[in-house]
Amino acid sequence: MSASRRSTNKRSSQKTGQPRTRRFLRSAWVVVLVLSLASIVLALLQSNDWLTTWTRGVKTTLSGGSSSTPTPTARPSLTPRRILATPQPRGRRVGIVAGHSGPEGDPGAVCDSGLREVDVNRAVALAVVSALRSEGYDVDLLDEFDARLHGYHADALVAIHSDSCIPTGLSGFKVARAADSAIPEAEDRLVQCLYQTYESATGLAPQLSTITEDMENYHAFREIEWQTPGAIIELGFLLADGHVLANETDRMAYGITSGVRCFLEN
Repeated sequence: MSASRRSTNKRSSQKTGQPRTRRFLRSAWVVVLVLSLASIVLALLQSNDWLTTWTRGVKTTLSGGSSSTPTPTARPSLTPRRILATPQPRGRRVGIVAGHSGPEGDPGAVCDSGLREVDVNRAVALAVVSALRSEGYDVDLLDEFDARLHGYHADALVAIHSDSCIPTGLSGFKVARAADSAIPEAEDRLVQCLYQTYESATGLAPQLSTITEDMENYHAFREIEWQTPGAIIELGFLLADGHVLANETDRMAYGITSGVRCFLEN
């Protein structure tokens, strides 16, 4: 073979090898780049803040490369929220008389300890009114000699009183309706509901033997509209049951509220 031909073959071989070398280098760079990106992704995935980091990078890119202090991610509060249900109107009206309350300033029975009947009565009455209103009832809080009692029309009326502070040794509560009731069946049912629920709520026993004529002829029974079912409850004896009357307002109120609900809804 001539020298010129060997020189030509050598140059041809060199030209053929150059493209292969370039392709090899490009492939190597691609592999290195892919491995680098994979390492970055794995590092981000293993970090607790990978999503925040990715989001921050996207925001920075969209804003033209400017970087700002990241806003801390809001975390859900661990404190439970109370969801207050809106009371649904029931279309029922209830009157609650707070015994001895009003401008007359009559405290009712008063114990040597300073416990006053009017204070016990009003505290329980306020709690009952609040509870019934929260259940959607239309409730009126009435004083002892409230002018609204004249011709008062409602689905139920309950007068709240407490028994004497005389040391008789008696304990318990009692409920009564008008002796000459025009609607005895309805009022008997109201009385029975109050007996059941109040005893269950307070643990006090019914004291039927001490129901007085004053209870059965309670003045409000003669004033309200004759079709309004009414009852009077003596919460307990201020002396013997003073531990309940002075400290268990919520339980007493729950017993009366449940009794009114029992009467109206059953």
